[in-house]
Amino acid sequence: MPKYTFMVLTNPVEGQEDTYNDWYTNRHIPDVLNVPGFVSAQRFKLADTQRGKPPHPWRYLALYQIETNDLKQTLATLSERSGTEAMVLSDALAPERMAFVYEPITPPVEAKR
Repeated sequence: MPKYTFMVLTNPVEGQEDTYNDWYTNRHIPDVLNVPGFVSAQRFKLADTQRGKPPHPWRYLALYQIETNDLKQTLATLSERSGTEAMVLSDALAPERMAFVYEPITPPVEAKR
């Protein structure tokens, strides 16, 4: 079955970081994982040390693994549920966000030590 990585970049509304993190981890990720085809998720916060100089517009990253034979339908289901009782969106989530789906073109490569 084809596998994909769904990358989502987001920020909390100013002053709402705790509410945003609680919602994202405890409500949003389980809701997304209820969409057929979504198999795992992991969240990240921007590290203090970066190669490039600021500004860094996105402070949070979520990576979802998708396994599906019908990516269009999987993403359509995600869109249909977004903002409904099946996938409540928090007021602590800033409206500006970016999302992309990637498909692998190589197998994972590990460092040789």
